[in-house]
Amino acid sequence: MALTKVFFSDLKTGRCSSVVEARLLRFWEAKNVKRGGELMWMDLLMVDVNSTMMQVTISAGRLPQFRDRLLAGTMFSLSGFDVSRCAQNFRLTDSSLMIRFSETTSFQLLTEPDSPLPEEAFRFRNQQELIGLANTNTQLPDIICEILSVKSTVCDPPEEKNRVMVTLKLESDETVTLSFFDSQAVTFHNQLEAMSVDPKVMVVTSINPKIVGGRLFLNATSGTHVYFDKKTIAGAARFYRLVARDTGLPSAAPLLKSYAKVETMTIADLSSFIVSTASQEIDFLCTGKVVRIDTDKGWCYVACSKCSKKLQRTESAFTCGVCNNPHAVGALRIYTSAGDLTSPLPSSYSYRVEMAISDDTAEGVFVWFDGVLTKLHSIRASEAAQMLAEDGVNPEDTRLPPFIADTEGKTYTFQVRVTAFNFTEHYKTFTITRIAEDHGRLPVDDVVNNGDDDDDDDDDASPTIEPSSAAGDQGGTSKARKKTGAGASKVAKKARAG
Repeated sequence: MALTKVFFSDLKTGRCSSVVEARLLRFWEAKNVKRGGELMWMDLLMVDVNSTMMQVTISAGRLPQFRDRLLAGTMFSLSGFDVSRCAQNFRLTDSSLMIRFSETTSFQLLTEPDSPLPEEAFRFRNQQELIGLANTNTQLPDIICEILSVKSTVCDPPEEKNRVMVTLKLESDETVTLSFFDSQAVTFHNQLEAMSVDPKVMVVTSINPKIVGGRLFLNATSGTHVYFDKKTIAGAARFYRLVARDTGLPSAAPLLKSYAKVETMTIADLSSFIVSTASQEIDFLCTGKVVRIDTDKGWCYVACSKCSKKLQRTESAFTCGVCNNPHAVGALRIYTSAGDLTSPLPSSYSYRVEMAISDDTAEGVFVWFDGVLTKLHSIRASEAAQMLAEDGVNPEDTRLPPFIADTEGKTYTFQVRVTAFNFTEHYKTFTITRIAEDHGRLPVDDVVNNGDDDDDDDDDASPTIEPSSAAGDQGGTSKARKKTGAGASKVAKKARAG
């Protein structure tokens, strides 16, 4: 007996023995990132004769039975499946139901459907609708838009934590940033790089809208598919409208602006990056002028000689909470130019200086740590403390060393490290990891350990600095060590005379 044919809109929860004719629009794997990318199921998106879309799921155990038939655009007759309610979060269709393949499911290729099936289906949303869905995690809508620019961290060969940011213009002429991550970023980068001309239009599916800092941002998901220009009917219509308006576009190379291997970025772009992408660790180059030094935050702190964390000062000693050592550092005896012994000072001072740096686009607060300033001036923090030594006064509470104060008004090219902390609400500063005064590209081997891995701006309250075990020797301290003994004394005399 022939099975009854129904539409997606007729389905109800439970086992369905009727037949639905539908076209497979697109499909993708759902993986468990917490278990090393273990495959959980395959998600399919199908459309019936009434242009109703339905989410279909095939479990990993049943997938081998159907995988070789999965081809986007193919038509199928589907029966013997289960219908259940879909999750309320990250829904792919307007339907509250979804289909699950069971042991009785029949999934047969269809060459002649009873009625013509739509060739494509999307859930396009405009800017206001995207804003309404932002941060709700309820819907993963689609967009169609014009491509304005692309920035990529993908290099050759690709490394970990790849990102691509695409600036798009919506139908309302509003611009928005769309971010791709990891393998999707690599795929998008390679597709764009291989194209002979710049694409004008992108159709992007299943994106997750977010509002960050009052601005709309879009993030790709595992279900995101990208169709350039005329790959879709909807895209072709938008493409030809743009061609009629403007036929002159730059080549593919200018469109794809890669800053993969520590490329230059403006301070405005840097600020945009941390609000439009997922948490990660990556370095960029910026050029800017020091417009202000935050003298209220001091210029150094006393570090534990073992773990380099900030020490807590007591009346008679320094305590390291991390090492649980109540006598964490020894004392460095300081002699005046007259040979008189002054109060002993801790031997493990480390730089930490906050500066406001600006370029033509914006201003940001950047923090300089021990290795960077030692590399720049060839003077260790402990040596600078000797210059400013006064009986009964802690060096970290004194005025800035003159060579730090003199940086105000100067322009530098510096490498800044973006870490996971920059993507939290407590973010305040960027950490500088390398410095060059010629405003050019830094050499690969010019590495400076910045003495900090979280940039959490809590050095004044608790231990935070975690350099490598050889942090004191990183960033050019070999030059500073040559200035010991008589050399250090000359430096100290010169500073006091100034």
